[in-house]
Amino acid sequence: MEAFTYQFTALRGIQAGREFYVVMCPLKLIPKIFLFDEEEIPPELRAQRTLNRARVPEIARYLLDNPTEYVFSSITASIDGEVSFEPRASKGQERNVGSLVVPMTARFLINDGQHRRAAIEEALKENPQLGDETVSVVFFIDAGLGRSQQLFADLNTHAVRPSKSLGILYDKRDPFSRLALSLAESVPVFRGLTEMEKTTISNRSPKLFTLSAIYQATQELLHKHRNDSVTRADLPIARDFWTTLSETIPEWRQVIKREVSAVILRNQYVHAHGVVLHAFGIAGRTLLATYPDDWKKRLAPLAEVNWLRTNTTQWEGRSMEHGKMSKALINVNLTANLIKQIIDLPLSADEAALEKRVAKQA
Repeated sequence: MEAFTYQFTALRGIQAGREFYVVMCPLKLIPKIFLFDEEEIPPELRAQRTLNRARVPEIARYLLDNPTEYVFSSITASIDGEVSFEPRASKGQERNVGSLVVPMTARFLINDGQHRRAAIEEALKENPQLGDETVSVVFFIDAGLGRSQQLFADLNTHAVRPSKSLGILYDKRDPFSRLALSLAESVPVFRGLTEMEKTTISNRSPKLFTLSAIYQATQELLHKHRNDSVTRADLPIARDFWTTLSETIPEWRQVIKREVSAVILRNQYVHAHGVVLHAFGIAGRTLLATYPDDWKKRLAPLAEVNWLRTNTTQWEGRSMEHGKMSKALINVNLTANLIKQIIDLPLSADEAALEKRVAKQA
Protein backbone atom coordinates (compact mmCIF):
# COMPACT_ATOMS: atom_id res chain seq x y z
CA MET A 1 0.00 0.00 0.00
CA GLU A 2 1.10 3.60 -0.53
CA ALA A 3 2.37 5.72 2.38
CA PHE A 4 -0.51 8.19 2.28
CA THR A 5 -3.92 6.63 2.67
CA TYR A 6 -7.48 7.21 3.78
CA GLN A 7 -8.67 4.85 6.50
CA PHE A 8 -12.36 4.28 7.06
CA THR A 9 -14.09 2.16 9.66
CA ALA A 10 -16.12 -0.10 7.42
CA LEU A 11 -18.60 -2.94 7.21
CA ARG A 12 -17.88 -5.49 4.50
CA GLY A 13 -20.67 -7.15 2.53
CA ILE A 14 -21.20 -9.30 -0.54
CA GLN A 15 -23.47 -8.57 -3.49
CA ALA A 16 -23.45 -10.56 -6.74
CA GLY A 17 -20.32 -12.30 -5.54
CA ARG A 18 -18.40 -9.03 -5.14
CA GLU A 19 -17.22 -7.38 -1.95
CA PHE A 20 -18.51 -3.92 -1.13
CA TYR A 21 -18.03 -1.68 1.89
CA VAL A 22 -20.21 0.71 3.89
CA VAL A 23 -18.40 3.55 5.66
CA MET A 24 -19.30 6.73 7.52
CA CYS A 25 -17.63 9.65 5.78
CA PRO A 26 -17.32 13.16 7.30
CA LEU A 27 -19.15 15.72 5.19
CA LYS A 28 -16.02 17.88 4.97
CA LEU A 29 -14.26 15.03 3.17
CA ILE A 30 -16.98 14.51 0.56
CA PRO A 31 -16.04 17.39 -1.81
CA LYS A 32 -12.34 16.53 -1.55
CA ILE A 33 -12.43 12.90 -2.58
CA PHE A 34 -15.53 12.54 -4.73
CA LEU A 35 -15.55 13.89 -8.25
CA PHE A 36 -18.28 13.78 -10.87
CA ASP A 37 -17.68 13.48 -14.61
CA GLU A 38 -17.10 16.75 -16.41
CA GLU A 39 -19.93 17.82 -18.71
CA GLU A 40 -17.73 18.06 -21.79
CA ILE A 41 -16.92 14.35 -21.67
CA PRO A 42 -19.21 12.49 -24.15
CA PRO A 43 -21.98 10.55 -22.33
CA GLU A 44 -20.76 7.22 -23.75
CA LEU A 45 -17.45 7.76 -21.88
CA ARG A 46 -19.09 8.74 -18.59
CA ALA A 47 -20.79 6.74 -15.86
CA GLN A 48 -23.19 9.48 -14.78
CA ARG A 49 -25.63 12.01 -16.18
CA THR A 50 -24.43 15.62 -16.34
CA LEU A 51 -24.88 17.64 -13.17
CA ASN A 52 -28.11 19.63 -13.10
CA ARG A 53 -26.82 22.69 -11.28
CA ALA A 54 -30.33 24.06 -10.80
CA ARG A 55 -31.01 21.26 -8.30
CA VAL A 56 -27.97 21.94 -6.12
CA PRO A 57 -29.07 25.15 -4.31
CA GLU A 58 -32.38 23.57 -3.32
CA ILE A 59 -30.67 20.53 -1.77
CA ALA A 60 -28.04 22.72 -0.06
CA ARG A 61 -30.77 24.96 1.37
CA TYR A 62 -32.58 21.90 2.71
CA LEU A 63 -29.40 20.88 4.53
CA LEU A 64 -28.80 24.37 5.93
CA ASP A 65 -32.40 25.02 6.97
CA ASN A 66 -32.80 21.68 8.74
CA PRO A 67 -29.52 21.12 10.63
CA THR A 68 -31.21 18.98 13.31
CA GLU A 69 -33.65 17.12 11.05
CA TYR A 70 -32.11 16.60 7.61
CA VAL A 71 -31.69 13.09 6.23
CA PHE A 72 -29.35 12.14 3.42
CA SER A 73 -29.42 8.71 1.83
CA SER A 74 -26.18 6.92 1.08
CA ILE A 75 -23.84 7.99 -1.66
CA THR A 76 -22.75 5.12 -3.90
CA ALA A 77 -19.28 5.26 -5.41
CA SER A 78 -16.65 3.13 -7.10
CA ILE A 79 -12.99 3.13 -6.07
CA ASP A 80 -10.37 2.80 -8.78
CA GLY A 81 -7.25 1.84 -6.86
CA GLU A 82 -5.57 -0.83 -4.75
CA VAL A 83 -7.60 -1.01 -1.54
CA SER A 84 -7.28 -3.35 1.40
CA PHE A 85 -9.66 -4.39 4.17
CA GLU A 86 -8.25 -5.16 7.60
CA PRO A 87 -10.86 -7.10 9.66
CA ARG A 88 -11.01 -6.88 13.43
CA ALA A 89 -11.19 -10.65 13.73
CA SER A 90 -10.43 -13.63 11.54
CA LYS A 91 -13.77 -15.31 12.23
CA GLY A 92 -17.19 -14.62 13.68
CA GLN A 93 -19.30 -11.56 12.99
CA GLU A 94 -16.41 -9.16 13.42
CA ARG A 95 -14.57 -10.61 10.43
CA ASN A 96 -16.71 -8.21 8.36
CA VAL A 97 -15.99 -5.19 10.56
CA GLY A 98 -12.68 -3.43 10.19
CA SER A 99 -10.69 -0.74 8.42
CA LEU A 100 -10.86 0.02 4.72
CA VAL A 101 -7.52 1.42 3.62
CA VAL A 102 -7.52 3.42 0.38
CA PRO A 103 -4.48 5.16 -1.15
CA MET A 104 -4.89 8.89 -1.63
CA THR A 105 -4.00 8.41 -5.28
CA ALA A 106 -7.12 6.28 -5.84
CA ARG A 107 -9.91 7.69 -7.98
CA PHE A 108 -13.39 7.89 -6.50
CA LEU A 109 -16.27 7.89 -8.98
CA ILE A 110 -19.80 8.65 -7.81
CA ASN A 111 -22.39 6.24 -9.22
CA ASP A 112 -25.32 7.72 -7.33
CA GLY A 113 -25.41 10.94 -5.32
CA GLN A 114 -23.54 13.56 -7.32
CA HIS A 115 -26.18 16.22 -6.56
CA ARG A 116 -25.93 15.48 -2.82
CA ARG A 117 -22.16 15.78 -3.10
CA ALA A 118 -22.39 19.19 -4.81
CA ALA A 119 -25.00 20.37 -2.29
CA ILE A 120 -22.79 19.32 0.64
CA GLU A 121 -19.94 21.36 -0.83
CA GLU A 122 -22.20 24.43 -1.13
CA ALA A 123 -23.64 24.03 2.36
CA LEU A 124 -20.19 23.74 3.96
CA LYS A 125 -19.25 27.15 2.56
CA GLU A 126 -22.05 28.71 4.61
CA ASN A 127 -21.89 26.44 7.65
CA PRO A 128 -18.48 24.74 8.08
CA GLN A 129 -19.64 23.19 11.38
CA LEU A 130 -21.58 20.64 9.33
CA GLY A 131 -18.25 19.21 8.24
CA ASP A 132 -17.92 16.94 11.27
CA GLU A 133 -21.25 15.23 10.58
CA THR A 134 -21.27 12.12 8.44
CA VAL A 135 -23.03 10.52 5.53
CA SER A 136 -22.97 6.82 4.74
CA VAL A 137 -21.09 5.84 1.61
CA VAL A 138 -21.34 2.51 -0.18
CA PHE A 139 -18.07 1.69 -1.93
CA PHE A 140 -17.73 -0.77 -4.79
CA ILE A 141 -14.36 -1.68 -6.24
CA ASP A 142 -14.15 -0.27 -9.75
CA ALA A 143 -14.27 -2.85 -12.55
CA GLY A 144 -14.08 -0.47 -15.47
CA LEU A 145 -16.34 1.99 -17.25
CA GLY A 146 -18.85 -0.64 -18.40
CA ARG A 147 -19.41 -1.87 -14.84
CA SER A 148 -19.77 1.70 -13.55
CA GLN A 149 -22.31 2.51 -16.26
CA GLN A 150 -24.25 -0.65 -15.41
CA LEU A 151 -24.22 0.37 -11.73
CA PHE A 152 -25.74 3.69 -12.76
CA ALA A 153 -28.46 1.98 -14.81
CA ASP A 154 -29.25 -0.53 -12.05
CA LEU A 155 -29.32 2.05 -9.25
CA ASN A 156 -31.76 4.19 -11.20
CA THR A 157 -34.08 1.38 -12.29
CA HIS A 158 -36.34 1.80 -9.26
CA ALA A 159 -35.48 5.42 -8.48
CA VAL A 160 -36.16 8.66 -10.35
CA ARG A 161 -35.43 7.43 -13.80
CA PRO A 162 -32.75 8.96 -16.01
CA SER A 163 -33.74 9.92 -19.54
CA LYS A 164 -34.63 7.01 -21.80
CA SER A 165 -31.69 7.70 -24.06
CA LEU A 166 -29.18 7.71 -21.19
CA GLY A 167 -30.72 4.55 -19.72
CA ILE A 168 -30.37 2.83 -23.10
CA LEU A 169 -26.80 4.05 -23.52
CA TYR A 170 -25.65 2.73 -20.15
CA ASP A 171 -27.70 -0.47 -19.96
CA LYS A 172 -25.29 -3.20 -21.01
CA ARG A 173 -27.71 -5.92 -19.93
CA ASP A 174 -30.45 -5.19 -22.48
CA PRO A 175 -29.37 -6.70 -25.81
CA PHE A 176 -31.59 -4.29 -27.70
CA SER A 177 -29.83 -1.33 -26.08
CA ARG A 178 -26.57 -2.62 -27.51
CA LEU A 179 -28.20 -3.07 -30.91
CA ALA A 180 -29.59 0.49 -30.89
CA LEU A 181 -26.20 1.87 -29.94
CA SER A 182 -24.57 -0.07 -32.78
CA LEU A 183 -27.07 1.45 -35.20
CA ALA A 184 -26.39 4.93 -33.86
CA GLU A 185 -22.69 4.40 -34.54
CA SER A 186 -22.99 2.81 -38.01
CA VAL A 187 -26.07 4.06 -39.92
CA PRO A 188 -25.18 7.21 -41.94
CA VAL A 189 -28.16 9.30 -40.85
CA PHE A 190 -27.60 8.35 -37.19
CA ARG A 191 -23.79 8.47 -37.00
CA GLY A 192 -22.72 11.70 -35.30
CA LEU A 193 -26.32 12.94 -35.43
CA THR A 194 -27.74 11.01 -32.47
CA GLU A 195 -28.56 12.64 -29.13
CA MET A 196 -27.21 10.03 -26.74
CA GLU A 197 -28.28 11.54 -23.44
CA LYS A 198 -31.60 13.37 -23.74
CA THR A 199 -35.03 12.19 -24.84
CA THR A 200 -35.83 15.51 -26.50
CA ILE A 201 -33.66 17.62 -28.76
CA SER A 202 -33.22 21.32 -28.08
CA ASN A 203 -33.97 23.82 -30.83
CA ARG A 204 -30.33 24.58 -31.62
CA SER A 205 -28.93 21.09 -31.19
CA PRO A 206 -26.83 19.70 -34.07
CA LYS A 207 -28.43 16.28 -33.48
CA LEU A 208 -31.23 14.81 -35.57
CA PHE A 209 -32.65 11.83 -33.65
CA THR A 210 -32.45 10.64 -30.06
CA LEU A 211 -31.06 7.25 -29.11
CA SER A 212 -34.43 6.42 -27.54
CA ALA A 213 -36.20 7.19 -30.85
CA ILE A 214 -33.83 4.86 -32.72
CA TYR A 215 -34.40 2.18 -30.07
CA GLN A 216 -38.20 2.46 -30.30
CA ALA A 217 -38.36 2.64 -34.11
CA THR A 218 -36.08 -0.39 -34.45
CA GLN A 219 -38.17 -2.32 -31.95
CA GLU A 220 -41.11 -1.79 -34.29
CA LEU A 221 -39.05 -2.67 -37.35
CA LEU A 222 -37.89 -5.99 -35.88
CA HIS A 223 -41.06 -6.58 -33.85
CA LYS A 224 -39.09 -6.84 -30.61
CA HIS A 225 -39.71 -5.90 -27.00
CA ARG A 226 -37.33 -4.84 -24.24
CA ASN A 227 -34.99 -7.66 -23.20
CA ASP A 228 -36.10 -9.89 -26.09
CA SER A 229 -33.30 -12.02 -27.44
CA VAL A 230 -31.42 -10.50 -30.35
CA THR A 231 -30.35 -12.80 -33.16
CA ARG A 232 -27.30 -12.50 -35.37
CA ALA A 233 -29.50 -11.38 -38.23
CA ASP A 234 -31.21 -8.53 -36.38
CA LEU A 235 -28.39 -5.99 -36.52
CA PRO A 236 -27.59 -6.38 -40.23
CA ILE A 237 -31.29 -6.31 -41.14
CA ALA A 238 -31.93 -3.13 -39.16
CA ARG A 239 -28.71 -1.49 -40.34
CA ASP A 240 -29.52 -2.33 -43.96
CA PHE A 241 -33.03 -0.90 -43.67
CA TRP A 242 -32.05 2.38 -42.01
CA THR A 243 -29.04 2.78 -44.32
CA THR A 244 -31.17 2.27 -47.42
CA LEU A 245 -33.69 4.78 -46.09
CA SER A 246 -30.80 7.20 -45.46
CA GLU A 247 -29.86 6.91 -49.12
CA THR A 248 -33.47 7.22 -50.34
CA ILE A 249 -34.69 10.42 -48.68
CA PRO A 250 -32.98 13.43 -50.33
CA GLU A 251 -32.92 15.63 -47.24
CA TRP A 252 -31.36 12.86 -45.17
CA ARG A 253 -28.58 12.58 -47.77
CA GLN A 254 -28.03 16.32 -47.48
CA VAL A 255 -27.68 16.27 -43.70
CA ILE A 256 -25.31 13.29 -43.93
CA LYS A 257 -23.10 15.28 -46.31
CA ARG A 258 -23.47 18.34 -44.02
CA GLU A 259 -25.05 20.29 -46.88
CA VAL A 260 -27.91 21.23 -44.57
CA SER A 261 -28.04 21.41 -40.78
CA ALA A 262 -30.09 19.19 -38.49
CA VAL A 263 -31.68 22.36 -37.10
CA ILE A 264 -33.11 23.27 -40.50
CA LEU A 265 -34.36 19.73 -41.10
CA ARG A 266 -36.17 19.60 -37.75
CA ASN A 267 -37.72 23.01 -38.30
CA GLN A 268 -38.92 22.33 -41.84
CA TYR A 269 -39.48 18.59 -42.32
CA VAL A 270 -41.62 15.98 -40.58
CA HIS A 271 -39.18 13.15 -41.33
CA ALA A 272 -36.61 14.73 -38.97
CA HIS A 273 -38.70 13.81 -35.91
CA GLY A 274 -39.15 10.70 -33.80
CA VAL A 275 -42.83 10.27 -34.67
CA VAL A 276 -41.99 9.67 -38.35
CA LEU A 277 -38.94 7.54 -37.52
CA HIS A 278 -41.26 5.39 -35.37
CA ALA A 279 -43.72 5.23 -38.29
CA PHE A 280 -40.94 4.18 -40.66
CA GLY A 281 -40.22 1.28 -38.30
CA ILE A 282 -43.86 0.15 -38.37
CA ALA A 283 -44.13 0.40 -42.15
CA GLY A 284 -40.70 -1.18 -42.56
CA ARG A 285 -41.73 -4.26 -40.62
CA THR A 286 -44.61 -4.88 -43.04
CA LEU A 287 -42.37 -4.13 -46.01
CA LEU A 288 -39.71 -6.64 -44.97
CA ALA A 289 -42.33 -9.30 -44.27
CA THR A 290 -44.23 -8.74 -47.53
CA TYR A 291 -41.31 -8.30 -49.91
CA PRO A 292 -38.27 -9.93 -48.25
CA ASP A 293 -36.29 -10.13 -51.49
CA ASP A 294 -36.93 -6.80 -53.22
CA TRP A 295 -37.96 -4.43 -50.43
CA LYS A 296 -35.21 -1.92 -51.20
CA LYS A 297 -36.55 -0.80 -54.56
CA ARG A 298 -40.02 -0.41 -53.07
CA LEU A 299 -38.74 2.43 -50.87
CA ALA A 300 -38.07 4.53 -54.00
CA PRO A 301 -41.42 6.45 -53.92
CA LEU A 302 -40.38 7.96 -50.57
CA ALA A 303 -37.81 10.07 -52.45
CA GLU A 304 -40.62 11.95 -54.22
CA VAL A 305 -42.73 12.74 -51.14
CA ASN A 306 -43.21 16.32 -49.98
CA TRP A 307 -41.99 15.97 -46.40
CA LEU A 308 -42.26 19.66 -45.58
CA ARG A 309 -44.23 20.54 -42.46
CA THR A 310 -46.02 23.15 -44.55
CA ASN A 311 -47.57 20.28 -46.53
CA THR A 312 -50.49 20.17 -44.11
CA THR A 313 -52.69 18.29 -46.60
CA GLN A 314 -50.66 15.16 -45.93
CA TRP A 315 -49.23 15.65 -42.45
CA GLU A 316 -51.80 17.60 -40.43
CA GLY A 317 -53.80 15.12 -38.35
CA ARG A 318 -51.13 12.47 -38.87
CA SER A 319 -47.64 13.41 -37.69
CA MET A 320 -48.82 16.91 -36.76
CA GLU A 321 -51.64 18.32 -34.65
CA HIS A 322 -52.43 22.03 -35.03
CA GLY A 323 -49.10 22.57 -36.76
CA LYS A 324 -47.00 20.88 -34.08
CA MET A 325 -45.35 17.48 -34.23
CA SER A 326 -47.17 14.90 -32.11
CA LYS A 327 -45.71 11.74 -30.57
CA ALA A 328 -49.14 10.33 -29.63
CA LEU A 329 -49.55 6.69 -30.64
CA ILE A 330 -52.52 7.47 -32.90
CA ASN A 331 -50.37 9.99 -34.80
CA VAL A 332 -47.58 7.43 -35.15
CA ASN A 333 -50.02 4.87 -36.53
CA LEU A 334 -51.70 7.32 -38.91
CA THR A 335 -48.30 8.41 -40.22
CA ALA A 336 -47.31 4.76 -40.69
CA ASN A 337 -50.56 4.16 -42.59
CA LEU A 338 -49.75 6.96 -45.03
CA ILE A 339 -46.20 5.71 -45.56
CA LYS A 340 -47.57 2.25 -46.27
CA GLN A 341 -49.94 3.67 -48.86
CA ILE A 342 -47.14 5.65 -50.50
CA ILE A 343 -45.03 2.50 -50.98
CA ASP A 344 -48.07 0.44 -51.95
CA LEU A 345 -48.36 -1.77 -48.88
CA PRO A 346 -51.72 -3.16 -47.74
CA LEU A 347 -53.20 -1.92 -44.48
CA SER A 348 -54.18 -4.41 -41.82
CA ALA A 349 -57.82 -4.62 -40.71
CA ASP A 350 -57.06 -2.49 -37.64
CA GLU A 351 -55.19 0.08 -39.69
CA ALA A 352 -58.00 0.31 -42.24
CA ALA A 353 -60.53 0.69 -39.42
CA LEU A 354 -58.45 3.53 -37.94
CA GLU A 355 -58.45 5.31 -41.30
CA LYS A 356 -62.24 5.02 -41.55
CA ARG A 357 -62.74 6.24 -38.00
CA VAL A 358 -60.56 9.28 -38.55
CA ALA A 359 -62.23 10.03 -41.89
CA LYS A 360 -65.64 10.11 -40.22
CA GLN A 361 -64.39 12.55 -37.61
CA ALA A 362 -62.89 14.89 -40.20
